[in-house]
Amino acid sequence: MGILVVGSVAFDSVETPFGKVEKVLGGSATYFSTSASFFTDVSLVAVVGEDFPQEHTDFLISRTIDLRGLARTSGKTFSWAGRYGYDLNDAQTLETKLNVFESFRPSIPPEYADTEYLFLANIDPDLQMEVLRQVKKPRIVASDTMNFWISSKADALRKVIGMVDILIINDAEARQLSQEPNLVKSARTILSLGVKTLIIKRGEYGVLMFTDSTVFAAPAYPLESVYDPTGAGDTFAGGFMGYLANTGNLTEGGIRQAIIFGSVMASFTVENFSLDRLKVLTYPEIEERYRSFKSMTHFEGLPGEA
Repeated sequence: MGILVVGSVAFDSVETPFGKVEKVLGGSATYFSTSASFFTDVSLVAVVGEDFPQEHTDFLISRTIDLRGLARTSGKTFSWAGRYGYDLNDAQTLETKLNVFESFRPSIPPEYADTEYLFLANIDPDLQMEVLRQVKKPRIVASDTMNFWISSKADALRKVIGMVDILIINDAEARQLSQEPNLVKSARTILSLGVKTLIIKRGEYGVLMFTDSTVFAAPAYPLESVYDPTGAGDTFAGGFMGYLANTGNLTEGGIRQAIIFGSVMASFTVENFSLDRLKVLTYPEIEERYRSFKSMTHFEGLPGEA
């Protein structure tokens, strides 16, 4: 089963202690779609300007991403510039130019309305609600958000959270949304809004997953070379949702496996700038790193226990 993603396609300019790039391909929907495309079909709804180059469109098509929902309008493409220090968990935004994204109103093509797996990337919660009104009965709806929407549109965001199955946010956003410094208490507060599964991304410290009755923790993959963390969270979400859509396994065990696949995809993304690592990634590499995750986190039971 395929996935529908609604979010941003953008140009990123990024500086880290390990290099610098200007106006490379970025955006939440771009990272998500590319990652998910290793597992299932993806349909993308976003907007770009007249300056969006054909080479980027060709790349997305090469990943068999359906671009019928990608609108090209008069103006310039959304762009973001940021800088990271040696603490790669913390990005300093230098410049944000919404451009055509400022007036973006997602229009879901009729052929996408029956989608079974929907991901609402980091956009205005009012727009996320508009998307929910345009699709019929998805089997799974997952969403992301950011600190700006938590502070500026809290009521609208809470309504969206109450209508989705899975919320994927980072630890700072979880604390801000819940007004709780402790992540366990924070998770309980967020789950009370109606979402069934909460996934908290913790950068180099891994991922926590909470439901009403269970907690699951997965580490981040230990890497020697980390160049650019931009898009890692969206890549995680793409791998996570892509695996769920591929298998249709929505059990506790299936969701835990999906979290590891999401972590695998994020670990590859940070090994280079933009989507450069994903452009040369192969599925056997994904499987091998999944096995490494399994080996790395396995331990035996107590003596005498099976």
